[in-house]
Amino acid sequence: MNSTGRITIPAAEEILNQYFPVLDHGFVALVDYMGGDSSVVRAARTSYGAGTKSVSEDRTLTRYLSRNRHASPFEMTEMVFHMGLPIFVARQLVRHRTASLNEYSGRYSQMPMLFYRPDQEHLQLQAKSNKQGRAGVVSNDVWRKVQEEYERNEIRSVASYEAQLGYDVARELARIDLPLSTYTYWYWKMDLRNMLHCMGLRADSHAQYEIRAFANVMCGMVQRLAPDAFEAFIDYELCSARFSRQEMKWLRSYFFESEKGAGRLVVGDMMKADGISQREVDEFFAKMKKDYTQVPDFTLDLTQAKPGSFFEEKIAQAVPAVDL
Repeated sequence: MNSTGRITIPAAEEILNQYFPVLDHGFVALVDYMGGDSSVVRAARTSYGAGTKSVSEDRTLTRYLSRNRHASPFEMTEMVFHMGLPIFVARQLVRHRTASLNEYSGRYSQMPMLFYRPDQEHLQLQAKSNKQGRAGVVSNDVWRKVQEEYERNEIRSVASYEAQLGYDVARELARIDLPLSTYTYWYWKMDLRNMLHCMGLRADSHAQYEIRAFANVMCGMVQRLAPDAFEAFIDYELCSARFSRQEMKWLRSYFFESEKGAGRLVVGDMMKADGISQREVDEFFAKMKKDYTQVPDFTLDLTQAKPGSFFEEKIAQAVPAVDL
């Protein structure tokens, strides 16, 4: 802590208000933060009362929380970013509705005439097996033709925008013909829990390249702010995998029911050699022992349904009869 009593993280202070370039005209800067790893474990220990620190060190507790999806302590750390990004990237990121943001307004201010252009490496063909993906670099001829299209569109968009402003058309209308490649700017605030969830999707190798470019920089900033939480995020989310009920059935059979079941001893030793605690090893095999073949019955009992008036009357009867 510094003299104000506020938690400060030296690695985060080192990059505070430092602007990191992304793509051709974009940037990400960490401009403010609240808390860090210590905020997470402090909040978690509140649930158990004082004196629990000796039971579990901070990193171990953070990993336990992440592994078992005890998410609320991670909300005690927050960060604020200043970002410049193409509109089509911003519209992907804004899908994460847990953020607080304030965006540059084309109604109040003139839009900067900056447009994103993918370089040749990332100008690719439509993927055949993925309707929202791309695969295969275009030929030099296609690259040249697309660059010409970009240039023509940008020249036309700038000319139209400037002409409308010159006619004294309202800025909120003059902007409507600008392309999705136009850069926008915002301040973006998010707590650590939702930030890690966001990065789990946007830093994934299947995410669109342009948003991954921003997510990668933001991940580097989160790593400096909360290294224990970020390490757990890498181990339990970004670089992990979920298994279906059927896959769990096969794994369970391999470890416990077949003659290969002795393999669990080997796997347990391998996990310990990787620095995994005995508790986590035990939890891993506990997952394997769980019976995933029994699916809960979620069928609705329609005989229990009641009309809305039933509850309206019940609520009305509960209102005190007081003359106002």
